[in-house]
Amino acid sequence: MEMFLGEKSALEETIVRTLIQKHLKITTAESCTGGLLAGRLLDIAGASEVYEEGYITYSDASKAKLLGVKKETLEKYSAVSEKTAEEMVRGAAKAANADAALATTGIAGPGGGTKEKPVGLIYVSAYLKGDVLVKECRFHGTRAQNRALAVTEALRLMEIMLDKKEERKGETKHADSTNKRN
Repeated sequence: MEMFLGEKSALEETIVRTLIQKHLKITTAESCTGGLLAGRLLDIAGASEVYEEGYITYSDASKAKLLGVKKETLEKYSAVSEKTAEEMVRGAAKAANADAALATTGIAGPGGGTKEKPVGLIYVSAYLKGDVLVKECRFHGTRAQNRALAVTEALRLMEIMLDKKEERKGETKHADSTNKRN
């Protein structure tokens, strides 16, 4: 268990330290993780240098009101979709005037799933200076496990984006969606 906890804190520590070094601000927009993602970042001493505010947008109405997710997107694709995850992360960055953002939206379980959108389907997204990366995840754990795994995957997306050295052009990219957890 210690190794797992050490790996967890190393990930967010790396992100916070990198953001501090690059003088970047980050925010979060969370649906199914309900604040866990912000909590992981804020567990790191010094996070207040890069994190000023975040959003828990559990309902469709709050996603639209606070993050600017389009009503058409929610009607056509639903809250649990790649498009919604993208609009959430872009909207969070804009609302918080942040350079970077992370977002989560999905069905943590145990109920709420359908054949098309099963329990454990969670989209995570990362934004860095106009560039967006979205990943579809399919987890098969308990509600708590699915939420924790989604947070880790979102943090990993930000780590990837911060590691990239080439110039970004504000486009949306899609992460490998084959990473499925049992």
